[in-house]
Amino acid sequence: MLTYVMLIERGKTYNKINKALVEKHVANIKKLDGDGKLILCGATKGYPGVAGMVIFKAENFEEAKAICKSEPFVIEGYATYKLFSMRVGNKDNNYLL
Repeated sequence: MLTYVMLIERGKTYNKINKALVEKHVANIKKLDGDGKLILCGATKGYPGVAGMVIFKAENFEEAKAICKSEPFVIEGYATYKLFSMRVGNKDNNYLL
């Protein structure tokens, strides 16, 4: 599996998100976690226009894109996303040296 980063960007109506939609968002995150795909997620602070970030695993870019498109904030039009692949550095690969 490969690692991907999804930046969730605020749309013009982002501040109108209701509790029911937040609950759908959390359910979506829980599903990624239950499927063993979630690495890390959370709200961002101090980055204008960016609401949050999800770092996850997927088999390929097409699957990663499908995961992003299944985000309730995106489906409902409150947010857009940017998707990046990530080469993870760790002791096993000498931190990409």
